[in-house]
Amino acid sequence: MSLIEIEKFSYSYTPSSRPVLSNLDLEIEAGEFVALIGVNNSGKSTLCNAFCGAVPQLYHGKMDGNVRVCAKDIAEVPLAELSESVALVMQHPERQLSGIRFTVAEEVGFSLENRGVERDEILQRVDEALSLTGLSDLAERSPHHLSGGQLQKVALASALACDTPVLVLDEPTTFLDPLAAKQVFEILYELRSKGKTIVLAEQRVESLALYADRVIALHEGRVVLDGPPAEVLVSPLLKEIGLDWTRFSKIAELARSRGRWAEERALATTFGEVVEGLEVRNGN
Repeated sequence: MSLIEIEKFSYSYTPSSRPVLSNLDLEIEAGEFVALIGVNNSGKSTLCNAFCGAVPQLYHGKMDGNVRVCAKDIAEVPLAELSESVALVMQHPERQLSGIRFTVAEEVGFSLENRGVERDEILQRVDEALSLTGLSDLAERSPHHLSGGQLQKVALASALACDTPVLVLDEPTTFLDPLAAKQVFEILYELRSKGKTIVLAEQRVESLALYADRVIALHEGRVVLDGPPAEVLVSPLLKEIGLDWTRFSKIAELARSRGRWAEERALATTFGEVVEGLEVRNGN
């Protein structure tokens, strides 16, 4: 049994509106790092909310089919119980911070307090989450005095402290500079190496080529591509649905058009692949 199972899943926010997600069938295995890509309104955020049960339990739209996370039905199991299996990090961190805690450390441990976790365990989990996200030096700082990038890391640390087997992130790097975004990807990759299942809605395709195991492209609520980054991120269909290739894929395509890239060689998606492809073609 897969860790996440989606069967014939469709969802509309109102009974009369067009489905945001249509007839999805997906399985995600334990320990996978899966990226969701698609233009705005493709259904990425709705799917992220479905993984944690907010869809349909908070939005109360029309749902067909089934979604199970860690063998729990998202439509039947209470949100409090679902939160023991999956944590969600949203695009806007200020929307998921409590706003009533005076320090970063207190904010990160807030959800654990609500669950009645023992104090010693809370302190241990908070310390580990702050260390992993590079926030240890800010533990006693007020969340209200942090930058947007720092707040996003606080939101991530809060999710990590919950220690759920599944971590879902809805475009968490949108408002981060390249360095901060890279740090988030490295944290997620480390978590994946420790056995966490990562589902990430993201637009930075170059980073996905480096870190994700699998890329799923959504278009108008349907899955149109699903496979390894090296295949999905160079698919011509990607451009047809409004997304773009990585700059490295474009370089490889240009090199092929000028006879400097082997026809039988797949197009590159990373800098290293570009260098290797050009060296092989040139006989270096």
